[in-house]
Amino acid sequence: MATSIHADSFPASCWIRRSGCGSCLLLVARGRPILSRVKRGILGGTFDPPHIAHLIAGETAYRQLALDVVSFIPAGAPWQKFDSGVSSAEHRWEMTRLSVEPIPYFVADDSEIRRDGPTFTIDTVESFAGDELVLILGADAALGIRSWHRWRDLLEKVDLAVAPRPGVGRHEVEHAVPKTIEWLDMAPIDVSATDVRERARKGLSIRFYVRERVWQYVQEQHVYG
Repeated sequence: MATSIHADSFPASCWIRRSGCGSCLLLVARGRPILSRVKRGILGGTFDPPHIAHLIAGETAYRQLALDVVSFIPAGAPWQKFDSGVSSAEHRWEMTRLSVEPIPYFVADDSEIRRDGPTFTIDTVESFAGDELVLILGADAALGIRSWHRWRDLLEKVDLAVAPRPGVGRHEVEHAVPKTIEWLDMAPIDVSATDVRERARKGLSIRFYVRERVWQYVQEQHVYG
């Protein structure tokens, strides 16, 4: 059942439903009930660690596509990186939470961390029944979307917002993805989690590559040795 609230009585963060909740929110504007669907951006990944390119992509998508919320969802057991030495789910969740916590329209979602077995994006998408969904991903990730589990079903359920990446051409991505793409209006950012981890393991500073509190957490917990 939908919930009736007064829009001016609650902060925007109160309009956001919990992960997996299929009910809509009923907002009351000037005394008249208006049924409102949540337009949700989904930005998933290993987040090992979450860095500035993730945050800028989320911010750009939020503004450009008039999203209500952007859900940052760290993968629990990313099947395509199963043997690549991914940091613990506990560390990746905490870094994700610290990255987005101060921003009212960003939400850290632990549904994939809590799910048993391999992590598939289609399962996460299907848990947001009733939402209007926009999948946010980098151009390099978009190139390989045909290798994703049930990718055809996935593309039927989401719109795609793609962030440009250095060395990846738009035509190349549009040829690989059989769906209309919304390109995010942002500069290609040459930062990757792999590069950030490598810097940390060499003892180099990763400050400003990640949010301040993430930088502090990595140091305090010796996440990367």
